[in-house]
Amino acid sequence: MEEKNKDRSAITSVAEKELDLLSRHLQVMTTVKEHGPIGIIKLSQMTGQPQHMIRYSLRTLEKDGIIVPSPHGAIVTDKIHEALGTIETTLEDFTTKVQDLKKKIK
Repeated sequence: MEEKNKDRSAITSVAEKELDLLSRHLQVMTTVKEHGPIGIIKLSQMTGQPQHMIRYSLRTLEKDGIIVPSPHGAIVTDKIHEALGTIETTLEDFTTKVQDLKKKIK
């Protein structure tokens, strides 16, 4: 990602970092949903993300009530469906906003 961001401005870099974070959280959520209960090491291997980033995503998702720890690893709660729906709606809103911003550039 370093090479990709080399020519980015600070404004676009911040937006890209936030989108990358959302993407990682979503990847962790869907992996836990499909393969849970699952631990940090296995999540890291499956997603290709470092363990410290997985740990952060799990803490964030646990704080939001989307996943919970179990003796065998992380599992999703009933809030997973609502969370995925909210993310989908938010991404649709982002798409509209991005299209509007692109129009303003022209």
